[in-house]
Amino acid sequence: MAEKVKDLVCGMEFDKDSASGTFEYKGKIYYFCSLGCRDKFAKEPDKYTAHERKE
Repeated sequence: MAEKVKDLVCGMEFDKDSASGTFEYKGKIYYFCSLGCRDKFAKEPDKYTAHERKE
């Protein structure tokens, strides 16, 4: 069974192997359903990872 990941930009869950794009930020690799979501994340990564610091 493939590992599920969540696109932090649009919230879509999908198989990690089917990711359209990735982006490494602060040593962690993030996976995206589309290049558009990846590009939005790349412009403002702190906006999309803020919840991770709160957990």
